[in-house]
Formats: sequence, C-alpha cells, structure tokens
Amino acid sequence: MVPEYNFNYKIRNAKKEEFARVGKLLVAVYSQLNGFPKIKEQPHYYDMLRKVGELTKNPNIELLVAVSKQHDIGGAVVYYHDMKDYGSGGTATQEKNACGFRLLGVDPKSRGLGLGKALTLYCIDKAKRSNSQTMIIHTTNAMKLAWKMYENLGFKRAHDLDFMQADLAVFGFRLALKNEIHL
Repeated sequence: MVPEYNFNYKIRNAKKEEFARVGKLLVAVYSQLNGFPKIKEQPHYYDMLRKVGELTKNPNIELLVAVSKQHDIGGAVVYYHDMKDYGSGGTATQEKNACGFRLLGVDPKSRGLGLGKALTLYCIDKAKRSNSQTMIIHTTNAMKLAWKMYENLGFKRAHDLDFMQADLAVFGFRLALKNEIHL
C-alpha cells in the first residue's frame, strides 16, 4: 500500500491532458537552477523536458505528479521500472534488477511543503514493492540541496554511475531496496 502524505497534495500518475503543464514546469524549474545548463546550451535536453509526457508511451515509465485539491501541479518525477529505459548517459542503463527515477522538479510556488521528499518516498515505496534490488538516481552540483535529502533517505554515492552530459558533471546514487539474506 502506498502511504498517504500529510499535505494537501495527492501523488498519482499524470493524465495526458496534464503532460504539457508538467513539461512547462520542468523546463521552468531546470532552467532556473544556478549552475545548470540553460536552454540555449542544451536544447535537446530541454526539448525532452518539454515533451516529458511522451516518455510514458513506454509502459515501463510513469510520469508522477503531486496535485493539490485545487488541481495545481506542485511537482513531478519520472519513474523507471527498469533501468534499461532510463535514458541517461554513463552505465546506469546497464544496471540489472534496478529501477530509478529522474527529472524530479517542484514548482517554486510549492517549495517548502515537502513535495520533493514526498515524490522521492513515493518512488522508493513503489520500488520496494517491485522485484528491483536497487534504485538508481542522478543529480548535479546545481542540485546540492537534494543530495542531502537523498543521502538521508539511504542513497549512497555510486561513482561508477557518474557521467558527463556535455559540460555538466552528473553524479550517480544507489539505494539498496532489499536486504540480502545470509544463510
């Protein structure tokens, strides 16, 4: 069972009619990050953000949103049931028995409500109910605030998952989902 979170937002799969709003939100969030490439520097990346809903054509990919009672989208994240579909650089797409999430963004008007953490916990809960052994995520220096949250939730730096996205250093993290049984 997916836990309910203590705020006026519900986390669920985005509806097709919300895809464009989510894309705009992610473009706005990422383009405002200090130290993150701007639209002119990585137009293909921002085009992917703008069209984020298209990722859900793959049944192994979910676009999750945190929606208020007033139907405002406060944040979004893309969940990958299988890392082969993750679409990042580096070796992450070769990880076996692993799931992940990426493209987490929270509307600046909704910051401070715990939506980023709630979306992350929702993904972790989903992953723990899957057959995955590990969860993979990536972040950048522009997202240092999120690093602490991820580490507090049990994610460990995974240098083998690091890669460069053009001139942007991207850093990998792993979370063990299942405890090993030792006989």
